[in-house]
Amino acid sequence: MPKRSSRRRDVNQLAAIIVRAATGPTKKRHRKNPAAVALGRLGGLKGGKARAKRLSAEERKEIARQAAAARWSARTESEK
Repeated sequence: MPKRSSRRRDVNQLAAIIVRAATGPTKKRHRKNPAAVALGRLGGLKGGKARAKRLSAEERKEIARQAAAARWSARTESEK
C-alpha cells in the first residue's frame, strides 16, 4: 500500500500538481551560449563610457534635466 502524505495540500497546490501530471514533462530550459553572453556583456560595459565621451557637456546636462523631470513627474502622479 502506498504511503500517504500527512501534509494537507492547498487547493491551488493540488491543481498545479494535477496540471503538471496531465501535461507531461516540461521542456528542458534553453541554455544561453556563454560566448554570446560574454560578448554582449563586453559591449554593454563599453557602451555607457563611449556614449558619455561622445556627448558634449550641454547634451549631458539636457539629458540630466529630462531624467530629473521624468522622476519628478512620476512622483507627483503617484501622489494623486
